Amino acid sequence: MPGPSIVWFRDDLRLADNPALRAALERGEPIIGLHILDDDSPGIRPLGGAARWWLHHSLASLAERLAERGSTLVLRRGRPDRALRETVVDSGAGAVYWNRRYGAAERGLDARIKTALRAEGVEVASFAASVLFEPWTVTTAEGTHFSVFTPFWRACLAGPPPRAPLPEPPELPGPHRAPASDALEDWGLLPRHPDWAGGLRDTWEPGEPAATRRLRDFVEHDIAAYGSARDEPAGGATSLLSPRLRWGELSPHTVWQAAVTADGGGRFLSELGWREFAWHTLFHFPDLATRNLRPEFDAFPWPPLRPGMLEAWQRGRTGVALVDAGMRQLWHTGYMHNRVRLVTASFLVKNLLIDWRHGEQWFWDTLVDADGANNAFNWQWVAGSGADAVPYFRIFNPQLQAEKFDPDGRYVRQWAPEHLAGDPPAPIVDLGRSRKAALAAYEAVKRAADAADAGAGGAGGS
Repeated sequence: MPGPSIVWFRDDLRLADNPALRAALERGEPIIGLHILDDDSPGIRPLGGAARWWLHHSLASLAERLAERGSTLVLRRGRPDRALRETVVDSGAGAVYWNRRYGAAERGLDARIKTALRAEGVEVASFAASVLFEPWTVTTAEGTHFSVFTPFWRACLAGPPPRAPLPEPPELPGPHRAPASDALEDWGLLPRHPDWAGGLRDTWEPGEPAATRRLRDFVEHDIAAYGSARDEPAGGATSLLSPRLRWGELSPHTVWQAAVTADGGGRFLSELGWREFAWHTLFHFPDLATRNLRPEFDAFPWPPLRPGMLEAWQRGRTGVALVDAGMRQLWHTGYMHNRVRLVTASFLVKNLLIDWRHGEQWFWDTLVDADGANNAFNWQWVAGSGADAVPYFRIFNPQLQAEKFDPDGRYVRQWAPEHLAGDPPAPIVDLGRSRKAALAAYEAVKRAADAADAGAGGAGGS
């Protein structure tokens, strides 16, 4: 049927390499961009505070870029099945296009919307845009999903390479009359009372143009040193692309193409592979943020929360220099260096013996790059309950990590300078004793799992 094409933007807030937008352009009718703020759909996790801040500014940038090219961005709030249908009716749209999502609740919602709109004569199509390889295309020889990264990534690289990114359209035909839109400011995505986002404003410029500049700068100046300097939290070899990928201001195909031809880009490509592995795992294990990937860890003997311990970790008041520095960087900027994420997470789970889900929720609320796959996937990897071939005995010593990766104290000096003073604060937990307690707890889980396996084998053979 005739009528405008609606492009439903979700986690793909860009014009370049956007297959849904390309499909709308090829259809030849006026194009309406749409974003729906979904706080109500069952099973879809509401955004954390830092993510809401980023979304506000990225949507403002997208609206400006669509307007420059002749189109418009309509904002609606509520259940997407209702909001999208209302927009179709209001605009007389004949087609709706979007790029696919991979969480179970999101997939189910999208499938129901697709069926309902098609029943009303609306053309609907979805496209691959957010991962390099769709989850059902990479399987083991037995047809199952991979549980370990190295064979997974080897299988990805053995197949066809990722497609080339699509160019950015210079013009987009807009509708003669745009449907009514919410005002972005009315959504309340920005913190007001209090306004805690000063550090985020000082650190980041959301939006596709800034993302494109950062990718270019990274490839030109930093990617060659990425393999050797990526673990130094005060260094400049980190890409800072994670929030750009999370919000889809850059597509993974665009980043892949930029890195694959760059000198020294091979190490960085494996980081894109790790991101893929997280999304593939979520596709096959939708409860990743709440349920242990390894069921034997359901028996882990988490002790009761001790008063003040979790808050001390959240606020960077543990008395452990690298941990405190990382948690304060997170609170101020909405970001933490990857090496320090590993250290702070290990400290929470394996030194404080606090359930990884508490840390995952805090990162979800405070990270600008927290997404439905990578945040939970990485927490489970650190905790030992996730996709790791040797999970339980990896405990990062934060003091040794600081000596190795921040030897001159630049990172700690920036974020937790009192630790370099003559009378630094004392740790809230003894690192040696807490490490032994963690190993004992993990060993107990392992023995119980081994015993269960042996019992199952005996029963099967009787």
